[in-house]
This record gives sequence, C-alpha cells and structure tokens, in this order.
Amino acid sequence: MHRSGAAMAWNVFKFCTALRGLGSIMILLVLGVVGVTYYAVVLTNYGPALYDGGVDSVTGLAVLIPFHSLLVMLLWSYFSVVLTDPGGVPPNWRPAIDEERGEADPLNGSDFGALNDSSNLRVRYCRKCNQMKPPRCHHCSVCGRCVLKMDHHCVWVVNCVGALNYKYFLLFLFYTFLETSLVTLSLLPHFVAFFGDGEIPGTPGTLATTFLAFVLNLAFALSVMGFLIMHISLVSANTTTIEAYEKKITPKWRYDLGRRRNFEQVFGLDKRYWFIPAYSEEDLRRMPALQGLEYPSKPDLDSQEF
Repeated sequence: MHRSGAAMAWNVFKFCTALRGLGSIMILLVLGVVGVTYYAVVLTNYGPALYDGGVDSVTGLAVLIPFHSLLVMLLWSYFSVVLTDPGGVPPNWRPAIDEERGEADPLNGSDFGALNDSSNLRVRYCRKCNQMKPPRCHHCSVCGRCVLKMDHHCVWVVNCVGALNYKYFLLFLFYTFLETSLVTLSLLPHFVAFFGDGEIPGTPGTLATTFLAFVLNLAFALSVMGFLIMHISLVSANTTTIEAYEKKITPKWRYDLGRRRNFEQVFGLDKRYWFIPAYSEEDLRRMPALQGLEYPSKPDLDSQEF
C-alpha cells in the first residue's frame, strides 16, 4: 500500500515536471497556429483581393480590418496572461483582525484546518509552502507555489490563472472565439470549393494551408466557445473552476455578491477597461480585495466593498 502511494506521488511529480517543460513549446504552437491562419487569410486569399478592385476589394477590407483588430487584442490578451503573475501569498501573511468589531483571531483555533464549515472560518495552512493560505488560495503543483484565487493551471498560457490574470484569460478566450469564428466564416467558401468541380486557383501549398487553417480555426472556435460559456457562468456566481468542484451545495455561496458585482470583481469598475487586458488606476488601488487577501469574518459578504 505504501509502495503504491509512493509510486503515485512519483508519477504525479513527473507529470507536473512534464507540464513545466511544455512552456516554450506551447507558446510556439499558439504562434504557429496564428502564423498559418495569417498566411491563409491575409497572404493567400484576402490580401491579393484588395488589388482586384470592385466587390473583391470591398470584401477583402471587410475581412482584413476586423481580422487584424481581433488579432491584436487576442495576442495582447494572450501575452498578458503569460507574463502576468497570477498572484502569490505575501511573505508572513496573516489574516486581518478587526478588534473594534470584536472579531476573534482565527489563528487561535486548535489546528490549521480547511474551510469545511462556512460558519467556522479557520486559517488554512499549506504544508508544501510552509505558510498560511489566504481564503480562496490553492497550491499549484505545476508552479510549485500557492496562487491567490487560483482557477486552474493552463498549459496553453504556460501559467496559472489566478486573481491577477483571470480577466486577461477571459479576454483571451473571448477574442480567440471571435477571431476563429471570423476566420472560419471567411474561409468557408474556399473550403467548400475544395469539393466542387471547378478549378481552384492557387498552388498545392496555398490550398493545403487554407484547408488546414479552416479546420484548425473551426476546431478552436467550437472548443473555446464551450470554455467561454463555462467561465462566464463561473464569473456570474463569483466562483472558480476549483471551487466549483470543491464547494458544498449551499443555498448561497458566501462570495456571491450578485452578478454585476461579481463581474466587477474580475473586470473592474471602469467600463472603459472592460474589454482590454488592463486595469484603471482606481481598480488597481482596490486590488487587495480582488486578490482575496482579506479573510472574511462573517458568512455574509454583501456589505463588503470591492
């Protein structure tokens, strides 16, 4: 029994090590898909159409302008997720205690337990990091550290998705879905032409690239749509992927502030920044609440400010 447990731990360790090694490969894979798509849409099909004049030029502009706009936002959001730290536990973090309100010190419990009871909040302790964990914080075996408001570790972005980059991840999904849907629709006539009787202009290489780009973008559009719908439902309930599997079925999730305020906790209060991977200065000042560093002392959080 002991040997099987040790073997399982070793296998998990090797799996996490392999995921860390995928880093640059996954980034190159994403850039490769972008490159194939760009070649098929811009250089092969709609770029040359700009010089044909008439309806072809108008169609080319109608595709290329939104294509490049969405591509910029997609790449901006993607590298924001890759390069932004998801949020770590500050050194010597301790939960805040409000003595004026008569709140007890949660460290005085008999042991460091999990938040098994919504009415009995105790500080959790990470034995791997040898430190206390703020609420909604989880240890990532791939990154080897605790991450604030951790949602999941994503191999596509080579990073954890947590408190500080969750918005960027959602925008990456959003713009990826729009971009791949646009590419799929724009290349659909060329894809259908493959199965027609007429002669198709282009070399075998350009035709193969167009075919590959259509199939890849259709597959990504369908898969990303599912993830996007799932994460929208999670945001609306102010929960994460991990919490959706771990939390008990209760009448009210303790962090649910209502759909609008749940959305604002992720995207900020300034509407001008909702669709770009950045925060306003005012929202940056509210980051401690966003990071989940505040330890809630009461089950009802409706009175707390974002």
